This record gives sequence, structure tokens and C-alpha cells, in this order.
Amino acid sequence: MSRSFDVVVLGAGAAGMFCAAVAGRRGRRVVLVDHVAVIGEKIRISGGGRCNFTNTGAAADRYLSRNPDFCRSALARYTPRDFVALVERHGIAYHEKKLGQLFCDESAKQIVAMLRAECDDAGVAWRVPCPVLRVARADGRFVLGTRDGDLDCASLVVATGGLTVPKIGATPFAYELAAQFGLAIVPPRPALVPLALPPAALERFGELAGVSIDATASCGDALFRENVLFTHRGLSGPAVLQVSSYWDGREAVTINALPGVDAAAWLVGQLASTQRLDNLLAERLPRRFAQAWTAMHDAQRPLRDLGERRLRELAAALHAWSLKPSGTLGYAKAEVTLGGVDTAGLSSKTMEAASVPGLHFIGECVDVTGWLGGYNFQWAWSSAHAAGTAA
Repeated sequence: MSRSFDVVVLGAGAAGMFCAAVAGRRGRRVVLVDHVAVIGEKIRISGGGRCNFTNTGAAADRYLSRNPDFCRSALARYTPRDFVALVERHGIAYHEKKLGQLFCDESAKQIVAMLRAECDDAGVAWRVPCPVLRVARADGRFVLGTRDGDLDCASLVVATGGLTVPKIGATPFAYELAAQFGLAIVPPRPALVPLALPPAALERFGELAGVSIDATASCGDALFRENVLFTHRGLSGPAVLQVSSYWDGREAVTINALPGVDAAAWLVGQLASTQRLDNLLAERLPRRFAQAWTAMHDAQRPLRDLGERRLRELAAALHAWSLKPSGTLGYAKAEVTLGGVDTAGLSSKTMEAASVPGLHFIGECVDVTGWLGGYNFQWAWSSAHAAGTAA
């Protein structure tokens, strides 16, 4: 069994497998190493089992990073169109769900199988499961001590991901290795994650669990319009997951329950009505929400009894319902990890560490985090391609 390679890729997930295949097709001797036995589990469980494998709108302004421009080069050189062409070559049927989000028609397992086939066709060797116990650098090469013996290589690509979904094997390995070699880390935290609310807030509208409304969620300058889902623990749904990446742990999140509607004009226009406010709101919002919201505001009365001034106040509250989360539901429920290896120490063209020639970091472990909807998979493909063509 060979112990010496041109490239060792650590992590057999989306970024790692794709990078290994790209490097292997260049004629590089590549081995792919992972500490878990089952490869591509995060791919398999993504998108409800159908894998939202890219987004046609992927661009730098859809990513969060201390250096917002860092991802531009990789995204420009390997685009969603490039990955779609690969999917089509493998005969995988797909569809656009909404907002540029592309999903497999059948199963996310097809993407895993495609990446495995790409690696095999490129002559990539596998060491799975094979925990890495230590990494050292000597004479311009990397030496990895593994459970199955030592490996050495000229280029080491770290694609071990972030801290999300620990039950399928997430670890802080990438951050620890980066720190070992003197690279800075942007403190990681859960992103694209449901938000928890304090007990007092849950008591007021706990009965809304399971209710979803078309709304906007905003925090600071970030605003997203999609569904907001109320849960037994707080807030979820696409709009909330999106805004969670921008939440600083202190400020409130604002919900606009009637986006695109002039609620004041609508309600005041019904001022003479004997209809109760909750019944009127139920024409545009789920009835359970209308009832709970008006009860919360002591407004379960006919509109004419509430009066114009009160109706205008209630309309403003519908457009700007402020809720202060008590925290997030953590890495177990997060889609991705925000933060990671600081891009200030990496090349945007090759993902190589400036201070450690031959050491590359790609995918989720890097401080580049995309919006919900296929953006993070596209970063995996783009960053992997950048490293795979250079390592």
C-alpha cells in the first residue's frame, strides 16, 4: 500500500471529494482520508434527501466573511453552470424549486455516487475510515500519522468541514490544524439555524407551534422574505434561518407579518365593520396566528370598537413585530458553521496558506458562509476546484 502521495485530501465530504477528483484528473497521486466510515453523509441528508446542490444566483454578495471579496475569484472560475454540466454528464435529473435553488429529482445519494465515481475515474486512493492522529511538516512535505500508519505528501488539503451536525462526525479538526500552523481563526458559531425564544415569549404564543406565515425577518441591515415557522422552542423557517447568520446574539429580530400590504389602509378601511379583527386578519394570515396575535395585543374585538388610532398602532405592530431571541438551537440544528479559518491567511485563487506552502483549506471550515439555498454547496465546489487545480 502506497504511503507517499502528491496530495492528501482530508475529509470525504462535498468539497473533499470534488477536490480530490479535480487534482487526480491532473495526474496527481491523490489519497482521500476521512475518520468516518460512511462518506458524504451531509450531502445525503441535505435538502430533505434531495440535495440542493447549487444556486444559479451564486455571487459574492450572497456570502458572509470578514473579507467579503475573498470568494469572488473561486466563484468566478468554477460557477454553478460548471457544476450543473457535471450533474448533467452523469445523467442526474434535477429541477429548480425556487429562487435559483437546484435539487435532484430523485435522491441526494446520486450526488454522492457521482463524486465517488469522479474520484475513482481520476485514480484517487481511499483511506476510510482512517482517523488522523497528528500532522507534521518536514523537508517541505507533510507527514500524517494515522491509525493505519504514516502518509506523506507535498500538498495537504483540509476539507473536514465545520461543527454542524456533530452526530455524523463533525469535529474542530480543521481549526485545530490551522492553529497548529499559525493561521488565525474567526470564532465559529452556528448559522442558518433556528432561533430560541425566552419562556415568557413562548408562553404568549406557544400555541402557534407549527404555524407558518409568508413574512419578512430582519436583523440590522439584513432582511429576507420567505416563510417564518413558529416552533415549540422559538422561530424557524427559511426567513429566520437566513437572518440567523446576521444575528449578533443581542439584538431583536423583527417580523413583518404582512409584507407588501399597507396594513393601516386595509384595517382603517374596515373601520365601520362589526367584524372582529382576528377574523379579518384570518383573510390574509393563518387563523391560528390571527387569533393568537390579536389575543396577545388585547384586540379580539370588532374593528369599530378598536377605533382608528388603535388600528393604526396594530397595523404598525404587524409590520414590525420585535422578538428578542434567547439564543440559537446550536450546531445540532444548524445548516452550516459561520466563521472558521481566516481568509486573510489564504490565497483566494488557490486556498493555500500564505505562510505554509502546500497547505490548503476549503469548504465549510473557511470563513466563507453562504445563504440558505445551495450557496454553501457551490462554495464547496468552487473552493475545491481552486485548490484541486493548484495542489
